[in-house]
Amino acid sequence: MGLLEKGLEADLARFFEEDDLQGNAFYLRELPETAVECQLKIKSDLLLCGLPYFVAAFNFLGANLNYETFKKYEGKNFGKGEIISFSLPFSIALTGERIALNLLQRGSAVATFTSQFATKASPHNIRILDTRKTTPGLRSLEKYAVRVGGGFNHRFSQADVWMIKDNHKTFFGGLKPAWDFFQNMQTHYQGIVVEIHSLDELKLAIELGIKHVMLDNFSLDGIKKAIDLKKAGMTIEISGGVKLDNCKQYFISGVDAISIGALTHSAPHVDLSMKVKNLHLGVSKDSYEF
Repeated sequence: MGLLEKGLEADLARFFEEDDLQGNAFYLRELPETAVECQLKIKSDLLLCGLPYFVAAFNFLGANLNYETFKKYEGKNFGKGEIISFSLPFSIALTGERIALNLLQRGSAVATFTSQFATKASPHNIRILDTRKTTPGLRSLEKYAVRVGGGFNHRFSQADVWMIKDNHKTFFGGLKPAWDFFQNMQTHYQGIVVEIHSLDELKLAIELGIKHVMLDNFSLDGIKKAIDLKKAGMTIEISGGVKLDNCKQYFISGVDAISIGALTHSAPHVDLSMKVKNLHLGVSKDSYEF
């Protein structure tokens, strides 16, 4: 068992509990354990992502799939109609397929969408970042998928990197008192990012020595003016209103990163299914698709 697979055990237990795996013991006992050929069918063009989760779901139920045999497919582009074959006991294939496919489908959707942004941004040396706008319970998978798709993770929680947002500034009475509060929270290596809403606020941030700023919903002209104020050692991230059909206009020299919540909250659906064949019947028509 790999380290990632071990780390997913608690999540998988919750996923299968939601699927009421324990609800009918007689049914589980009676499911045939005969080996079947499984075909993972790619039904739309996509970047395949989430195979460690896919494999772990079946192994959680007692299968003995080796991720190394699937590893070459992870992060690769597939076209509609391609197939990946493997074998499982029928009982495990039937019981685990929906959880496994749900995880693989979600990971592939996020990775495919991220890849489309990252491919456009790469020649400009601008990083595409995710946000904390993730599906509850699936943050690990979705942030993993962003990385597989060529993007970068912003932060995993509220506390691994402090981010001063508009609500903080409203509560504390402005940028400086909010900055002072989070300076007291900071550990030696922990960074602080500040959400900036105007050029005047950016100028104050520079006076305070703030190195990492996120320009929130700035116009293109505002971004260019902000870059003119950029000091050595600063990073400028932009966020808000960046879409696949307009992102090129934001690839401005001096921008270090673009954070896009849509990577995880609005990734378009991709289509996958799994088909099994009873090898003992020996005829192709006796196959069933989940």
